[in-house]
Amino acid sequence: MAQTQTTGDNIYFVPHGSRWPIFGSVSMFVTMFGAANWVNDIDWGRPVFLTGAVMMIATLFGWFGDVIRESLRKLYNRQVDVSFRMGMMWFIFSEVMFFAAFFGALFYARNFSVPWLGGEGHGALTNNFLWSGYSAAWPTGGPGHVGGNFSTITPWGIPFLNTAILLTSGVTVTLAHHMLRAGRRGQLLLWLGLTVLLGATFLGFQAHEYIEAYTEKNLTLGSGVYGSTFFMLTGFHGLHVTLGALMLSIIWLRCLSGHFNKEHHFAFEAVAWYWHFVDVVWLGLFVFVYVL
Repeated sequence: MAQTQTTGDNIYFVPHGSRWPIFGSVSMFVTMFGAANWVNDIDWGRPVFLTGAVMMIATLFGWFGDVIRESLRKLYNRQVDVSFRMGMMWFIFSEVMFFAAFFGALFYARNFSVPWLGGEGHGALTNNFLWSGYSAAWPTGGPGHVGGNFSTITPWGIPFLNTAILLTSGVTVTLAHHMLRAGRRGQLLLWLGLTVLLGATFLGFQAHEYIEAYTEKNLTLGSGVYGSTFFMLTGFHGLHVTLGALMLSIIWLRCLSGHFNKEHHFAFEAVAWYWHFVDVVWLGLFVFVYVL
């Protein structure tokens, strides 16, 4: 049973014993175990990964469902709200560090590894004895053409369009927030629904870009360090857009059901924070992956 703990005049909600933490831990283990074997071409790796992914989705829906029901029962007070906000802030910080690692890999490869292989600085011996015919350039498939010949994606086509789409979605989700605070549910649903539509449009264009990269430009995940960093950064960002659009869709349904009011709507704010984070990451991707 759920209970409260009292300290002085403060009452803090303590949730009941939940099965979701252990179920989530098992789900993450199954997912990563399957993924590790899938990328190493083990036959049963893919079905194990998909099983783990389904378990993770079930965990998220079940766990967040419990939180929503507790919120609707008005079990949360201001202290709990602060805890949720701090939790979301630290979650977004962890996501910042996640993408910082990939941006760091791109920076290191472009500004250190490739020039060293070309003979600059400490790479003179490496260039003379191993890759004497390699001329440092970016983008590159690597010494010995290990990544093959490929063409890059021009930044002023789909990437620029997707940049405009995401920036516009940041405006629409902000307008939706203002409508929520103003108590205008009809306009709230309109602007929030448009945000979801823009996110889906972004993903559609990105899928088209990937198809073009693989079928026409020979740019694949195996196209040397450029191909690997390109698809890791844009692919993980696309995954985050997918998750963000899914969360916004759930928030839209909750807004339709009247779960929020002017004062109490942190779930909406948390997803809006996440969506703005996704926007900022894309701006970095557009500049450092596509333009430069």
